[in-house]
Amino acid sequence: MATGPRAQTSQRSVKTVKDQLEGLVNQMVERGIYFDEAIEEFEKRFIKRVLDRANGNQSRAAQLLGIHRNTLSRKIEQYKLDTNGHRRRSR
Repeated sequence: MATGPRAQTSQRSVKTVKDQLEGLVNQMVERGIYFDEAIEEFEKRFIKRVLDRANGNQSRAAQLLGIHRNTLSRKIEQYKLDTNGHRRRSR
């Protein structure tokens, strides 16, 4: 396992994100958000953020997400995600 200042900063960042997620989960449970709603909202936002980072390139976004491009395309359609004005390639 990596050690040193960079690895320690990364570990702290992951812990911070996990702590934030824990707080968010607690809020959602307290407010009666259903599991399916929570998963859908998380998935939509996560996919959208990665698509933005990949400048709308679905192949690159799928790679960053660790899923097949066809799965990503299906989820984009399912959630009616705007691909941030990036052009879709015509076939």
